[in-house]
Amino acid sequence: MPSLRDAARGRILFGGDYNPEQWPEEVWEDDVRLMKEAGVNSVTLGVFSWAKIEPRPGAREFGWLDRLMDLMHAHGIGVVLATPTTSPPPWMGARHPETLPRAEDGSIVWYGSRQQFCASSPVYRRYAAALTEDLAARYAEHPALTVWHINNEYCTHCWCDETAVHFRRWLCARYGTLDALNEAWGTAFWSQHYDSWSEILPPRKAQYMKNPTQVLDFKRFTSDALMECFTAERDIVARHTPHIPVTTNFMPLWSGQDAWAWAAEEDIVSVDIYPDPRDPWGGQYNAMLADMTRSQAAGPWMLMEQAAGAVNWRGVNHPKPEGLNRLWSLQSVARGADAVCYFQWRQSRQGSEKFHSGMLGHAGEHGRAFRETRRLGAELAAIGPAVAGTAVAADVAVLHDWDAWWAGAQEGSPSTLLDYTEVVRRWHRALWENGTATEFARPDAGLSRFKAVVVPHLYLLGDAAIDNLVAYVRGGGRLVCGFFTGIADVDDRIRPGGMDVRLRELFGIRTLHEWWPLEADTAVQCDGFRGTVWSEELEAAEDAEVVAAYREGELAGLPAVLRRGGATYVSTLPEPPALRALVGDVVRAAGVRPVLSGLPESVEAVRRGELLFLLHHGREMVTVTVPGAYEDLLTGRVVTDRVALGRYGVAVLRSTAP
Repeated sequence: MPSLRDAARGRILFGGDYNPEQWPEEVWEDDVRLMKEAGVNSVTLGVFSWAKIEPRPGAREFGWLDRLMDLMHAHGIGVVLATPTTSPPPWMGARHPETLPRAEDGSIVWYGSRQQFCASSPVYRRYAAALTEDLAARYAEHPALTVWHINNEYCTHCWCDETAVHFRRWLCARYGTLDALNEAWGTAFWSQHYDSWSEILPPRKAQYMKNPTQVLDFKRFTSDALMECFTAERDIVARHTPHIPVTTNFMPLWSGQDAWAWAAEEDIVSVDIYPDPRDPWGGQYNAMLADMTRSQAAGPWMLMEQAAGAVNWRGVNHPKPEGLNRLWSLQSVARGADAVCYFQWRQSRQGSEKFHSGMLGHAGEHGRAFRETRRLGAELAAIGPAVAGTAVAADVAVLHDWDAWWAGAQEGSPSTLLDYTEVVRRWHRALWENGTATEFARPDAGLSRFKAVVVPHLYLLGDAAIDNLVAYVRGGGRLVCGFFTGIADVDDRIRPGGMDVRLRELFGIRTLHEWWPLEADTAVQCDGFRGTVWSEELEAAEDAEVVAAYREGELAGLPAVLRRGGATYVSTLPEPPALRALVGDVVRAAGVRPVLSGLPESVEAVRRGELLFLLHHGREMVTVTVPGAYEDLLTGRVVTDRVALGRYGVAVLRSTAP
């Protein structure tokens, strides 16, 4: 199977989305000149080019793309060639309105923007397949082609009649019989029993709350329906070019795709990451998404999109301060990226994204954006041979699961303030601040290679996943688990006792009496820390250790943190310093040590292969103590015992010891 290694060929791919159809052809030569100056070795073509290639049904206009492919190859720049099926041309919506998505209330999502297609539409799929077939046949032998990029940021949802038919087929395959579906969905509640498959609809706008399991299954179905579109196009290009790797770009922590399932269908796992430059923990967010994507890829991954400066879709769009783009880019490389790419190469002058930054901004080649692009390109070229293809080792796993996320986001839950992604981020932040190398894993994955496992919050857990956690602890592993976990089975049916009995026994919980969610901006005092978001009324088993108890309110004197053997349960969300200390205690007890001790608070250390990356997330000069002598691959200088890092500074160190 082809891989990112085949495309990268011992270097870091560097470049981004190139939209030359937005510019006169005389600009193309200038683009190539500046790309070469900046060290760009890869561009993505065709992402939004459907109307350019097929201006009317059945027409094919490839001449402009032929010239671009030849131009890139002539200058040694590889092409990530996209199937432009993410945004059908206006003629499709006008001639075939059945391809347009319908919202939950039945209203049509019209053309005039992008991604206006129903994934279940046979007409859309037929046109997409035909275009992909012709694109693959035409460029299969072109020497510029390095990667296939299918569609872009799959994110459409649809509740139309065609989707309803498709949803029923999916449900029939999942359950087999209506009796099994009625049992799984709990349709005895509110007189929802189905007597015919034809009665079943997507969970459209309803009078009151919708059936939670129906909503959960529709989210599962939507991920699968979109993946059918992806695999159909993937199979076409793979038939023409079995030696060329295939990818599609994830949006980070987006709820619409089960990325574990999708990653298994890709040759390269790629993602678009856009931390907010104003977020003081933007570096941790970037690190978390890198860890997650590397884990999905089981190795090197592709940063398909990031911003050179400002984006255009936040309420207030701030540019990146000088040096921050370089820092976050090299942080991604440190955490496994073998490709650092952007949206976009040349900043657009028209359209909805004209205020979204580019590697070459409106200021042109004399602007700060291009100056930083040029510097980063040179540095990636310098470190590429030493880093590309190497691994990042981690002894700690964070468990993450889309089914649990989807089910936990239902209506009628104990608290609408419980944000799954924020809880995951807070736990990862605790590990990141401790300097702990981390991977993500699904809850039913093999865990024996990890010294410690962290479960931030998994409301839904299947039997296999629960047995997996129990076996991990019994095998000597250290497990620390957050609140409201193991509450429901795969059909979103509450477990007897309010939490699975196997987990209650594992953590030393005799009885879980009540969930006590907290109001916004409030906290509950516990021994040595304050808890936020959530609390629980627990009764401890006799042989459980109460690590910390609640000290006020209805829960005063009851356990907040319990431990039984190698398993620790945390029934609230401690404030960040306390969570960092708690997690640190668990991983140290498991024999996990930070990558480098004694670091300044603003410095992150990451090992990738034989290299040690030091990443400074602050603006003031700091000094880092390192054991021995190293060559800094970014400067070529040898450093001994200590490294000075300025504002957003980075060092990439290789030991000089024989």
